[in-house]
Amino acid sequence: MLDGTRKFSLKEDNNQEMKVALQAVYEALKEKGYNPINQIVGYLLSEDPTYITNHNNARSLIRKIDRDELMQELITKYLDL
Repeated sequence: MLDGTRKFSLKEDNNQEMKVALQAVYEALKEKGYNPINQIVGYLLSEDPTYITNHNNARSLIRKIDRDELMQELITKYLDL
């Protein structure tokens, strides 16, 4: 039996999923010899999936990430808000 009330945050869960997916995409790009930061930035700016390799299903993973949410999260973290 559980004691107390538990709160779940969908935003935190979503942010963790984005982080895991982005890390996997980063690693896949790195494994293929690409500059992961440049490729991810290119994708975010253009929404052109060819910036991301198919290796380890990276292209499919990054397309599951909402670009607007990711950019909001990046700016929030960058500004320590």
